[in-house]
Amino acid sequence: MSTAEVDMSRTKAWLLAARPQTLPAAAAPIIVAVGLAIHDGVFAPGPALMAFVGAALIQIGTNFANDYYDAIKGADTDDREGFTRVTQAGIIPPEQVKLATAVTFALAILSGTYLVYIGGLPILVIGLVSVFCGWAYTGGPYPLGYHGLGDLFVFVFFGIVAVVGTYYVQAAAAVESFITTVPAGTITWGAFLASLPIAALSTAIIIVNNVRDLETDAETGKRTLAVRLGYRGSRIEYTAMLALAYLVPVWLWLGEGFAVSVLLPLATIPYAVITARTIWTRTDGEALNPALEATGKLLALYAALFAAGMVI
Repeated sequence: MSTAEVDMSRTKAWLLAARPQTLPAAAAPIIVAVGLAIHDGVFAPGPALMAFVGAALIQIGTNFANDYYDAIKGADTDDREGFTRVTQAGIIPPEQVKLATAVTFALAILSGTYLVYIGGLPILVIGLVSVFCGWAYTGGPYPLGYHGLGDLFVFVFFGIVAVVGTYYVQAAAAVESFITTVPAGTITWGAFLASLPIAALSTAIIIVNNVRDLETDAETGKRTLAVRLGYRGSRIEYTAMLALAYLVPVWLWLGEGFAVSVLLPLATIPYAVITARTIWTRTDGEALNPALEATGKLLALYAALFAAGMVI
C-alpha cells in the first residue's frame, strides 16, 4: 500500500470517528438563531460564525468521546448494528482517540474566547459546562448517556442552550465587551420558543440511535432512556418530539405575532411521518440506520425553513 493510500485510509478513519453526518445537530441551532436575530434586527455575523465553530467542535469532541468510552466500557460490541466505531473496531488506537477528544474540546474552548469577549461571563460558564457535559455524556464516573440522561443533555445543550446562546452573543455584540450580567433584550422569550423545535428534533436523533442499540445496550448494562422506556415508550417519545417541533411555529404565528411564513417548517411533515413510520415498525439496524440519517436531514431542512420563515 502506498503512502498516499495509507494517508487516505487514516483520513477516512478519522472522518468516520468524527461522524460528520451528525453536524446538522451543530448547525441547526445556529441557523435558527441567525434567522431570529435577523427578524429582531440584532444579527451579528462574527459571533454567529464563531458560535457554529464552537458548536461543531463540541459535537465532534462528543463523538470522539463516545467512540472511545463506549469501547473501553464494553458498550460497543460486535453485535452492535450501528455505524462503525473506530476504537471498538481497532481502526484507530484507543489512546489516539482519547487524545483527539481532549484536543478537540480544547480547540472548542479556545475558539470560544472570542465569544467570551463578546458575551462575557455568561458565555464562559455556558461554554465550559457544555464542554464538560459533552465529555460526561459517556465519560467520567457517572456518564449521562449510561443513566438515561442523554436525551435531556441533547435537548438542553444542543437545543435550548445552543439557540438561545447564539442569539445572545449576537444581541450582546452591541454591548460593551466582557459583560458580567445578562443585558436586557439579549435573552428573549422568542429565542427560547424558537429553540424548542431544534431541541426536540436533535433529541429525536438520539432516540433513533438508542432504539437501534436498545438490545445490545441492555445486554452491556448501558441504561439509556430507550432501555428504560422500551420500544413503545421510546416511540411515543420520538412522536412527542415531532409534535413539539410542529406545534411551536403554530404558536409563534397565533400567539406571538409572527408572520404566517413562520409556518414554513410544516412543509416537512410528510417527510417526518415517513421517518416516524419506520421508527414505529422496525427495530433492526438495516432500517434504523437510514432513519437516523433521515432524522438528521429532517432537522437540517426544518431549521433552514424555520429560519427563512422568520426572516421573511
